[in-house]
Amino acid sequence: VRIPLPVSNILWEHCIRLANRTLVEGYANVKKCSNEGRALMQLDFQQFLMKLEKLTDIRPIPDKEFVETYIKAYYLTENDMEHWIKEHREYSTKQLINLVNVCLGSHINKKARQKLLAAIDDIDRPKR
Repeated sequence: VRIPLPVSNILWEHCIRLANRTLVEGYANVKKCSNEGRALMQLDFQQFLMKLEKLTDIRPIPDKEFVETYIKAYYLTENDMEHWIKEHREYSTKQLINLVNVCLGSHINKKARQKLLAAIDDIDRPKR
């Protein structure tokens, strides 16, 4: 059965969006991450995009920025992280908490970590 191109494009878009959301969720389950691990996240995602662009003509790739922004957040400093957390409400509380714990976990003191976790809690509070 031939699927009409508009229907095919909608199916591809939903599959790509789900795959990208799943990648971010997977990154949010990381327990430890070195600089090399962060670089591999970026490399893996670029490979995924290259293969995807060969499979489909959908441009721009849905939720591409969602994944790229999350990976780039792994490189932020403590001060930048607080600002980033307040600006990026599209990520779940779990994803944000993981960034604080994995990215900055060993580089910041307990008080600074609590401050960042409180910022996440403040964002999450209106949702409850």
